[in-house]
Amino acid sequence: MKTRWGVWGSGGIARRRTIPEGIATADNAELIAVYDVNPEANIEVAAEFDATACETEEAFLASDCDIIYVATPANTHCEQVLRAAEAGKHVLCEKPLGMVVEEAERMITACRNSGVKLGTAFMMRFQAQHQEALRLLHDGKLGTPVLGRAQLSCWYPPMPGAWRQHPEQSGGGSLMDMGGHCIDLLEMFFGRACRVQCMTGNLVHDYPSEDSAVVLLEFQNGAKGMVDNLFNVPDASSKNRLELYGSKGSILADGTIGQGELGEMIAYLESGDTGYEAKQTRAAGGGVAITPDPLNMYRAEVEAFSRAVLDGTEPPVSAEDGLWSQYVLAACYESAKTGAAVSL
Repeated sequence: MKTRWGVWGSGGIARRRTIPEGIATADNAELIAVYDVNPEANIEVAAEFDATACETEEAFLASDCDIIYVATPANTHCEQVLRAAEAGKHVLCEKPLGMVVEEAERMITACRNSGVKLGTAFMMRFQAQHQEALRLLHDGKLGTPVLGRAQLSCWYPPMPGAWRQHPEQSGGGSLMDMGGHCIDLLEMFFGRACRVQCMTGNLVHDYPSEDSAVVLLEFQNGAKGMVDNLFNVPDASSKNRLELYGSKGSILADGTIGQGELGEMIAYLESGDTGYEAKQTRAAGGGVAITPDPLNMYRAEVEAFSRAVLDGTEPPVSAEDGLWSQYVLAACYESAKTGAAVSL
């Protein structure tokens, strides 16, 4: 049995990734309807993937889709999710879940009252190496978690129509757009944060949203974390690093954070307790490469949400996860404004 998907905002990330790699390839999903404010682009997507190009929002909401994937600018998420819920559709919404905490809460309430599921599209959780690293942590191979770092940066110059560069449309810049993914990943590994301290700024680009953000985190288990997100570093120069450290070793990765299937991940783990080494000798190389079978994260995300709908279970990345992300991001922006650490 397959779920029937509609895509609200068929351009952008939906056209680049989620439709061709996720919905079109999923074993338990099919695309039946699309809607976008750009009718020409919408018609092209519909023709390419054999779906109905809806001319109006009303026609889209009246289509036979079971699930609506919301992939529009952040400032439209709340209204669209509310309308989808009223139409009786399950919703997978791109992060952020609305612009602010209050919008996320309204979206959750509307979906609950309508008896439909609401999921948050944190697709990087499904990346195969991230899942393998998580397994190693759960098995105690890293020992006591100590520190995590997640980096996601790119070159994002001023461009007409780039809604992420305007906080009234996006809710924020590099922190909101990329930091949400990074913080979510570290919390997947180490558990929820309890305190954050953040700095943001515009060092290269002069658009209204921040082009630079650094967050320091303390997790409930005592581990520490760092997230850095930049819109002002050339793509080839940003390796999108993930670093996980514990009392028994480390897991270090380049390129696993992002939109690709695999990066390079190496585990440096100790099998037993080691004594103090005064010289602190560090041999070059070593470690064990973590190379699970590639798994397209968009397909995995679509199939997982479809299973939740078909089986009547909770989405693997829930609306509450999206709400919590909004709490953390709001605390980060408050910290950046005041210069003080903020407890959660």
